[in-house]
Amino acid sequence: MKKLKKRIPLQKKFHVKKGDEVLVISGVHKGKSGKVLEMVRKKNRVIVEGVNLIKKAMRKTQDNPTGGIQEREGTLHLSNVKRVERTDAKDAAASAEAKKPAAKKAAAKKPAAKKAAASKAPAKKSAAKAEKE
Repeated sequence: MKKLKKRIPLQKKFHVKKGDEVLVISGVHKGKSGKVLEMVRKKNRVIVEGVNLIKKAMRKTQDNPTGGIQEREGTLHLSNVKRVERTDAKDAAASAEAKKPAAKKAAAKKPAAKKAAASKAPAKKSAAKAEKE
C-alpha cells in the first residue's frame, strides 16, 4: 500500500518576497535577520541569508572538484519571519516617547482618596501580622 503525501495548501499571496530584509520572530534562530535569498512556495518556506546554517556533504564534481562538507542556509517557515523596514527602529523610539506622558496623565487622574487608601492598605496588613506574632 502506497503512503500518500501530506498536501500543504498553497498560499496565493505572501508577506515577504525575494530580496526583502526579514527578522526571525520565533524558533531557535529568533532575533536574527537577513535578506531573503529564495522562496520555496510549494512548502511555504524561505531561505534567509546567514540564518539556519546547515552542513551539507557535497560529492566531487567538475564544478566542485574538492567536494567535502559545505555550510549553506536551510529553510525557515514563512510564519517564523516578518519583513523589516528601515523606519521600524525610529517608529519604536517615537512610540516609546509618546507612551511616557500618557502614563503620567493617567497617574494624575487618580483621585486622592484612592491613593491614600492604597497607601494605608499595606500598613494594616503589617499591623495584623504583628498582632499574630
